[in-house]
Amino acid sequence: MRFKCTFKTEKIPLCYHMMLVSMIKEALKAEDEEYLNKLYYFQNKKNKKSKNFTFSVYLKDYKIDKEEIKINGFVQINISSPDIEFMLKLYNGILKKKSFQYKKIYQIDKLKITIQQEKNILKEELCFKTLSPIYMKDINGNSISPTSNEYSKEFNYIQNKILENYRGYGLKENVQFAPVLMEEKVVKEEIKDFKKVSGKDIYYVEAYSGIFKLCGDVQDLKDIYMLGVGYRRNQGFGMIEVV
Repeated sequence: MRFKCTFKTEKIPLCYHMMLVSMIKEALKAEDEEYLNKLYYFQNKKNKKSKNFTFSVYLKDYKIDKEEIKINGFVQINISSPDIEFMLKLYNGILKKKSFQYKKIYQIDKLKITIQQEKNILKEELCFKTLSPIYMKDINGNSISPTSNEYSKEFNYIQNKILENYRGYGLKENVQFAPVLMEEKVVKEEIKDFKKVSGKDIYYVEAYSGIFKLCGDVQDLKDIYMLGVGYRRNQGFGMIEVV
């Protein structure tokens, strides 16, 4: 299931990913607080287990002003997940809310929410484009580029984990990844846990956007399409679309 939600606002923070994570949590809380707590918390601590969704953001007519983004148009959030329960709760939660607050500074007002048509995947080889940049890292936590010799190995490792988390088993077969036209995109994030450990306010994520080809099992590709690619999918990375 996929849907997009359009918001009106005057401004958002330059590091806006966590604001939208907050919006998702707030919407889930409005619909089913018990479900939210089960998803994001475990024994009164943050549940770091991967969630079965990804999202991307589109900004219409904007201007960057120091640490904020001034919005003259609108903010559009695209959300994707094969988990129908999650998507229905999120959809209904957003419907219940007219606006969302963040840090008592920012407010986004809901304009509309629309169900999107999913692409039907029938072939073992397809080209995809990124709707949000893909973040891939090696065993040491270092970002790796799509042209790296390690990329295919790490791609299959994380996609296997993502699918196993969702459906109880991983990839049916290895997926071949081939970059077609990919470019680096450095994303700034403001994460509390990172600040506690490093003392730094901003975390820089070296990710990649563009077009790439995947070759693998059809069902694997269907689930990858809906769940997203790589790390930090639940923070607005790795959402893809069929070209």
